[in-house]
Amino acid sequence: MPFMAQAQSFPQKQIRLIVPFAPGGSTDIIARAIADPLGKVLGQPVIVENKAGAGGSIGALDIMRGSKDGHVIGMATVSTTASNPAINKKIGYDPIKDFQAITNIAATPNVIAVHSKFAAKDYKSFLELIKKNPGKYSYSTSGAGGIGHLQTELFKSLTGAQINHVPYRGAGPALVDTVSGKVPIIFDNLPSAYPFIKDGRLLPLVVAAPKRLSSLPHVPTFAEVGLAPVNRMAYYGLIGPAGMSKEVVEKIHAGVLKVLQDASVRKRIEDTGSLIVANNPEQFAAEIKAEYDIYRDVVAKQGLTLN
Repeated sequence: MPFMAQAQSFPQKQIRLIVPFAPGGSTDIIARAIADPLGKVLGQPVIVENKAGAGGSIGALDIMRGSKDGHVIGMATVSTTASNPAINKKIGYDPIKDFQAITNIAATPNVIAVHSKFAAKDYKSFLELIKKNPGKYSYSTSGAGGIGHLQTELFKSLTGAQINHVPYRGAGPALVDTVSGKVPIIFDNLPSAYPFIKDGRLLPLVVAAPKRLSSLPHVPTFAEVGLAPVNRMAYYGLIGPAGMSKEVVEKIHAGVLKVLQDASVRKRIEDTGSLIVANNPEQFAAEIKAEYDIYRDVVAKQGLTLN
């Protein structure tokens, strides 16, 4: 069938929107914020399917193996398309060759925060403390190979700091142990850490964001403290399997842009602490490649493995 005919006849049935994580997290919230209105725009239901496991790779593999006619799409995160593939040689997919980028829907700031009773209360004193005491302190993340892990390793490679990684099975348990003081430092997405920051149980030291956040006006960005390469937000985008027609990709992309004009949809996404991006397929593909390249370099430089 010619591409134009494919686009005109698409969609012919409901569309599967695969979320490679469990319900309730930022990825799931953003997917559900756009799913129902996108279905109305496209004329067929968009059904969210959560396919969690293996740091998001199970769901990512499901997207890769989906039909190429646009009826299977999925959510892409830095973990599934950059950091995990960079460290896991057996992941089973190539994030550049095996997926079609559609749009980066939104991006979320990341934050280094410490337990409220940690000796250092600002970024400068934090860096001085951990560098004076190599190997003494540990940091928690949502899991090995995730964005928090590799972004902290990038931070370590640039500063020369030596802190030990304590991986957890998700941000929730990592936060619990950091808030309790079991692990003093955490690198996390801001939305999940923010409630603990707001009530004073975690102290934010530095954020990955384009500029200082209105919610944390006294916290510098990584760019401000001389670590521009670490100033990378977590993206939540839409992808499909490689081989989709350009016309179908453009139809889905246009539908998402229309959905994001709705103030209620935007608010639902922004309430997670995310910033709307809504770029084009080429721009999102370039973002994915840039993230993948930088984390492959981090893995090589730091000698990281999943063992």
